[in-house]
Amino acid sequence: MQMKVAFLDTVHHILIDRLDASGYSCDELYDTSREDILGGALTDYHGVVLRSRLTLDARLLAALPNLKWIARSGSGLENIDVEEAEARGITVHNSPEGNRDAVGEHAIGLLLMLLHKLRSGDKSVHERKWLREEHRGEEVSNKVVGIIGYGCMGSAFAEKLRGFGCKVIAYDKYKEGFSSDVVEEVSEDDFFEYSEVVSVHVPETAETRGMVDGVWLRRFKNQIIFLNTSRGAVVKTSDLLDAMDDGIVRSAGLDVLEFEESALEGLELDEKSKATLERLLANDQILITPHVAGWSTESYYKLSSFLADKILG
Repeated sequence: MQMKVAFLDTVHHILIDRLDASGYSCDELYDTSREDILGGALTDYHGVVLRSRLTLDARLLAALPNLKWIARSGSGLENIDVEEAEARGITVHNSPEGNRDAVGEHAIGLLLMLLHKLRSGDKSVHERKWLREEHRGEEVSNKVVGIIGYGCMGSAFAEKLRGFGCKVIAYDKYKEGFSSDVVEEVSEDDFFEYSEVVSVHVPETAETRGMVDGVWLRRFKNQIIFLNTSRGAVVKTSDLLDAMDDGIVRSAGLDVLEFEESALEGLELDEKSKATLERLLANDQILITPHVAGWSTESYYKLSSFLADKILG
């Protein structure tokens, strides 16, 4: 029997090419909606490939009776009911290995921009000002960088920091024994005690949504530089802004925002979040990029290539 695969989001064509070459029948069904699936449009498919456009919850999975595997291009699995999939004997693949280097480099870029005041320095020169003392920077080597979540992304960031000569510590609630010449594994208490730069690399789960709130931020002994390249829902933005107003957080680099729509292609704002966003944008000590940390030319290929490796075994 030929395996049928539905591509529900665009990914690099290397995945289609490799599956085609291995005898799979691949259909590009980018306009397929939730209602289409519930109506039986994909009942005879054995595999689906997606990014973030659709959420495969229990109801949708029930409408896919022949599904054998799900391939999510990227690292996060928050739009897939993994427990329900496993209960139905469906294998779930993702490809964090594909964009770990991009995320690590992007986090480095945010940190360097903040420490060396690159944005304001560039802006001032374009305004025909030559302000040297105002743009005196700080060196990464003089900081203790704390990483929370030491999976693919957290470890990639640590590896990129190796050449800077700074002390790198990491805390991961679900992992231990990972100390190396790159990073020192620490307890939760020591993470809050010693970190001066804090980089978040946790998945979005019921446990981590809103994890970074006022209570969490006030546990740090030092004033911190805060980076988030994981998921926006992990951070309560208004609490982060309050912590900045109170001098607990000195600056922040955010690639993700809690107001992102589920497809991650834009912002979904009510009146309260509009006000918070305005407050966020008004703070010149915050750098914001549009969820592109893992969005490089190279990662676009690698995300699909790693998925092909996993699907084809």
